Amino acid sequence: MDKGGTAIKPVTVYDIAREANVSVATVSRVINNTAPVKQSTRERVMELIVKHQFQPNALARSLYKKETGMIGVILPDITNPFFPALLAGLDQEARSKGYTFFLCDTVSTNGDSAEQYVRESQYLSILMEKQVDGIVMIGGRINLAKPSKESICEVVEASKRVPLLLINGNLTGGGITRVYADELEGAELATQHLIELGHEHIAFVGGYKHMSNTIQRIKGYLKAMERSGLQTRKEWIMDGGFSVASGTAFMNRLLEHSERPTAIFCANDLVAIGVMKAAHKAGIRVPEELSLVGFDDIPYASNSIPELTTVSLKCYDVGRYAAEQLHHMITKNKFSRSIKVRPELIVRESTARPPSRM
Repeated sequence: MDKGGTAIKPVTVYDIAREANVSVATVSRVINNTAPVKQSTRERVMELIVKHQFQPNALARSLYKKETGMIGVILPDITNPFFPALLAGLDQEARSKGYTFFLCDTVSTNGDSAEQYVRESQYLSILMEKQVDGIVMIGGRINLAKPSKESICEVVEASKRVPLLLINGNLTGGGITRVYADELEGAELATQHLIELGHEHIAFVGGYKHMSNTIQRIKGYLKAMERSGLQTRKEWIMDGGFSVASGTAFMNRLLEHSERPTAIFCANDLVAIGVMKAAHKAGIRVPEELSLVGFDDIPYASNSIPELTTVSLKCYDVGRYAAEQLHHMITKNKFSRSIKVRPELIVRESTARPPSRM
């Protein structure tokens, strides 16, 4: 209200048009930059927008353009250090094209995966109600090796109503557009690096065998070992988690055996940090007595002591390509159904030749 108690009427696009002596359509073109406007006219309109601190109504603009400028992103745990680089690439490219995010974190309060999938379903419904321009799904059901038919159908049906893209996952038979890093190749790179250093006794620890990303990483490990004629030991292939705590548990289990590997390929960097922690407590030096390779190249990897050799999944690039593809889908331009990003081995300080060959 003003000092006299009278309510101040908010400035509208019609007020700007009237004062600038132009049409409402011209003001709209200046705001949305959708068509050329004479420079002097544009400057006059912009001066009035600044003078009145005019904020165009997003809902009204979305009704006019039949677009909300919003992209819904569904992911399993925002606190996982794997996601920031991916979201940074996604955000950078999306913002350059005029989009903002509606971020949906499906993390369960008690670690219940069933609850997580229920939340995914709820968010899919909410995002379609919000009439977002597109949806990106990361993790969750799209990383299951054998998702239920119902969970696949739900996403396929949603993709018929709104452009929908998967990152680093897949729903077999769904025909949904995806952008992904080649995790099998990444696992081969990691294992081959250890083999080329001279290691023959290599373990694989981490992940969950019901998840497709773990399956791909194990396949890459086995493929590299077989190609080099090296034997694998069943008790040296362990799954059951992606956390630091699970990495510590894996290493402690390996220490129970009379023989232990000279190198360990870990399903992700958090597991590798847990393994490193347990090795340190057991008096085992990394890399002098045990070489470690992680996976993902999260920020912790370059800040651990020693710095962790790992595989980068080029998360920033994956996010950027995903936003680019989704924009093509939204604007009905040509797009690729599947884009594969090749990983990169990042050699740091946690790998060396085995003790007998140093």
